[in-house]
Amino acid sequence: MILYFTGTGNSFYIAKKLSQALQDELLCINDRIKKNDNTPVESQKPLVFVLPTYAWRIPKVVEEWINRTEFSPNTDAYFVMNCGSDIGNAEKYLIRLCQTKTFSFKGVKEIIMPENYIALYNAPEAPEAKRIIQHAEPAIEDCVELIIHNSFFQKRTPSAADRIKSSFTNPVFYRFVVKADKFKADDKCIGCGKCKTVCPLNNIELKENKPVWGKNCTHCMACICKCPVEAIEYGKSSTGKPRYQCPL
Repeated sequence: MILYFTGTGNSFYIAKKLSQALQDELLCINDRIKKNDNTPVESQKPLVFVLPTYAWRIPKVVEEWINRTEFSPNTDAYFVMNCGSDIGNAEKYLIRLCQTKTFSFKGVKEIIMPENYIALYNAPEAPEAKRIIQHAEPAIEDCVELIIHNSFFQKRTPSAADRIKSSFTNPVFYRFVVKADKFKADDKCIGCGKCKTVCPLNNIELKENKPVWGKNCTHCMACICKCPVEAIEYGKSSTGKPRYQCPL
């Protein structure tokens, strides 16, 4: 089973490619989290988690969902993490998660995809995004071959910087950066409610036909990047930046 969490489409793109190549079913973790659905997941095939990288680890909301959910009968677990630069020492924390869940950890694969975190960085325009995705295709194909043969993904050797990023920077990021108070909709807002629909944490409500954000945010960038009229800004950080959705 291919289980994915996605904000702007990168994880979904990879998950769909894996699903087609492995002839395996897809499960959207966003939908499960949005519905507060922790019903058991049954899979005869290995679990393949396709996830974005948030501050050099998997998203906290996904880890919490995995911990609340029972998986059977196959508990071999592969992790495919897409990122704009690198995944740091995420492997250490995935091994810890697998020990908690009694999963058989089959490794983690890093796949470079277009940057989407416009709260801090610049996203590429569509032509550059397509080029980055094309460069990612061999890594996706490598995942397929290893999973088909029930092989392990290659073990990573973290650097000192990797360890610092995943151990120190990650909790600082969640404590001081991951907040929704800078999200605002400007006068271009048409009150369509798409931001509310795509939010996996039900953190957006429409009041007087305008979105209002609560405090339960994971910074997936779905609301700001999927707004059809680009009416949402994240303070001054997103001003003038291209919005990103996976172009393929």
